[in-house]
Amino acid sequence: RTGRTGPDPGRVTLKKEIGLLSACTIIIGNIIGSGIFISPKGVLEHSGSVGLALVVWVLGGCIAALGSLCYAELGVTIPKSGGDYSYVTEIFGGLMGFLLLWSAVLIMYPTTLAVIALTFSSYVLQPVFPNCVPPYMATRMLSATCLLLLTWVNCSSVRMATRIQDVFTVGKLMALGLIIVVGLVQICNGNYEALTPQVAFSMERTPSVGQIALAFLQASFAFSGWNFLNYVTEEVVEPRRNLPRAIYISIPLVTFVYTLTNIAYFSSMSPEELLSSNAVAVTFGEKLLGMFSVIMPISVALSTFGGINGYLFTSSRLCFSGAREGHLPSLLAMIHYKNCTPIPALLVCCAATIVILCIGETHNLINYVSFINYLSYGVTIAGLLYYRWKKPNLYRPIKVNLLVPVCYLMFWALLLGFSLYSEPVVCGVGLVIMLTGVPVYFLGVHWKEKPKCIYTFIERATYVGQRLCFVVFPQFDPIEIATPSEWTDRKMYKLF
Repeated sequence: RTGRTGPDPGRVTLKKEIGLLSACTIIIGNIIGSGIFISPKGVLEHSGSVGLALVVWVLGGCIAALGSLCYAELGVTIPKSGGDYSYVTEIFGGLMGFLLLWSAVLIMYPTTLAVIALTFSSYVLQPVFPNCVPPYMATRMLSATCLLLLTWVNCSSVRMATRIQDVFTVGKLMALGLIIVVGLVQICNGNYEALTPQVAFSMERTPSVGQIALAFLQASFAFSGWNFLNYVTEEVVEPRRNLPRAIYISIPLVTFVYTLTNIAYFSSMSPEELLSSNAVAVTFGEKLLGMFSVIMPISVALSTFGGINGYLFTSSRLCFSGAREGHLPSLLAMIHYKNCTPIPALLVCCAATIVILCIGETHNLINYVSFINYLSYGVTIAGLLYYRWKKPNLYRPIKVNLLVPVCYLMFWALLLGFSLYSEPVVCGVGLVIMLTGVPVYFLGVHWKEKPKCIYTFIERATYVGQRLCFVVFPQFDPIEIATPSEWTDRKMYKLF
């Protein structure tokens, strides 16, 4: 039996099973992971006041919305899975695309997955160890178990993985809804002194521009994931219609929820209490929910569980796309002959994350991840402008106003410039991580005349991997992979 999609039941290919609802839950589920439960402390610490912290959260959502509009155009103009990597490779060539892929596979996504998994295990174990920090080994073991379970789910069925994403996205929205409702009740009871303009914008020290930039980087970690639907474009039903619709629904909803959640935190906790808390949602629940405070760690655990599933689902497609372009071993471009899931790519993502978990403390890497994230966003959106200039007559089903990418890039340049000035070591390490991919590219990809023994080893390893995972190369419909200039549907949507 083979995977069956489309008119030809004999083709083994990625299944188009992501409708509009699942597309929205992929975006929302990837954005709302551990960030909203970790980043409020960092945003407040760097911004210096409650009022400015709320402004950073709102502007962070607006910037994500500008970026997502640009990605909507890129996603339907270059209809490939792989997101940023596929677009940068198409526009700027193999080296630039490989550097982005290298930093993402090596550090960005494994570290983010590790942080979310550790947050999950910490909140699950919090009721078991109420008076102390959960043991190091216990958190690592539970995190690894969760990763292995969800990797098995994603290897077994795309439908099962997307259904888990749907359910847990609803669950995490309900958890944040509980926080918001309790906070609004506090405000209605008159507990809003910290939110009045006189108090909210009062600060003992005026933050520098560099500190505000770091506050935005912390908020960006909470908003990261807004571009993840672009990683699975080839599995979206009617991507030209559903991809932009999902973006327009999801980003404003998440911004609204994040802002109200932070207002709820500040309605019940002083800035000092929030800064001293290692688990903001748990502290919030202990203050206001009494005997029902156990709901909060359970809710956060459910939220992060869904976040792990979403990151595994999308980051594995990045490895799949990289292998298909010849930038990673070809085994990673293969899918299960029956389930039509990229099992080798999923196993690599899981293994890389477990290695990061074993290395030690990962929370210090959040700033590195945020910096690399923002760097890749900026390069991709700069590519949109370059592509407009390079191929002005290329058919674009969606075309955003030029002011949208220009405004995003202006903010992006200011943010990265001040981040480099304020935290040169953090940003420097991020750049070094990315640039280590240059020799790897020239040795592994550009150098075609390798010794025969290397090719023999690769062929044998690929053969063994195929036998172990029951995977084959997917087959593609020529209509689906036609170049944009060959499309006959000339309907165009102009945005702003």
